[in-house]
Amino acid sequence: MPLDAAVQSLLNGLTAQGVRPFEEMSVADARATVASFVDLQAEPRPVAQVIDTIYPGPAGDQDIRLYIPDAPGPLPVVAYFHGGGFVTGDLAVTEELCRALANDAGAIVAAVSYRLAPEHPFPAATDDTFAALRWIADNAVHFGGDPTRIAVHGDSAGGNLAAVAALRARDEGGPALTCQVLTYPVIDPHADTPSREEFGEGYIITAAGLDWFWNHYLRDPDDAENPLAVPSKAAYLTDLPPALILSMEYEVSRDEAESYGQQLADAGVEVEVVRIDGLVHGVYWISGAIPRATEIRSAVAEYLIRQFSKHPAPDREAVR
Repeated sequence: MPLDAAVQSLLNGLTAQGVRPFEEMSVADARATVASFVDLQAEPRPVAQVIDTIYPGPAGDQDIRLYIPDAPGPLPVVAYFHGGGFVTGDLAVTEELCRALANDAGAIVAAVSYRLAPEHPFPAATDDTFAALRWIADNAVHFGGDPTRIAVHGDSAGGNLAAVAALRARDEGGPALTCQVLTYPVIDPHADTPSREEFGEGYIITAAGLDWFWNHYLRDPDDAENPLAVPSKAAYLTDLPPALILSMEYEVSRDEAESYGQQLADAGVEVEVVRIDGLVHGVYWISGAIPRATEIRSAVAEYLIRQFSKHPAPDREAVR
């Protein structure tokens, strides 16, 4: 399919403005560039309640923001880990997305802040996000959530962290997860795939840019063999929760995401791999400039609704 016209217009605009690829930026400039994505988003939708609180991370308290829709509880909960290459991204740039997802999925969205590289390289991000997942399960009842219906969700690097959290929940005593939703996850820094070659230049994330992010996250070459950094390296992938993996057609990390989906399927995991034609990495957040971002969001919300509906909600008294 041809590249989406709105995406092409955005790329042309970035070129005209002289925006450099990430691999040519400083860390501070990369963070400022990602923060500016707020200007490319639709108007944030109202949501019934937003609660800012903290969870105890292994290196100290971290921020977590709860988006609670107007719906009868107890509600399912989505632990959301933002993307940004393990280096950029925060709760502000994902505010609009999380509000929309809470309303559309009829679920509490718990947006997790975590330590960023290079100041805090691997395993800081996975240690924080897994600690947040456990906090969410332990405290869900206090904010109207259902601890028996929890999903992990992330995009890009956040998709990696969600996949790793599912592995850790399986291997480290829970919590039990309803499903995992990985939106264009980055899986393996050493993936040698056709999409890396074909879409390695000219898009929001280049092959060199992807390497730049990984090089800031991983401490040394051995980390690339650690399944807590590269989930495809896990000794086995059985007994994981159902998964939705969304890839974009014009995306440098497309093939590694789809390959991970195949690995899950081969291990007997219930998995759906959906490629969205004409779009690129990064558009999940860019709802104003890229109207077709709604296709990604609808796919995520509809999948969550289907998976949560397989597990009837307990009555209020049962979760107190």
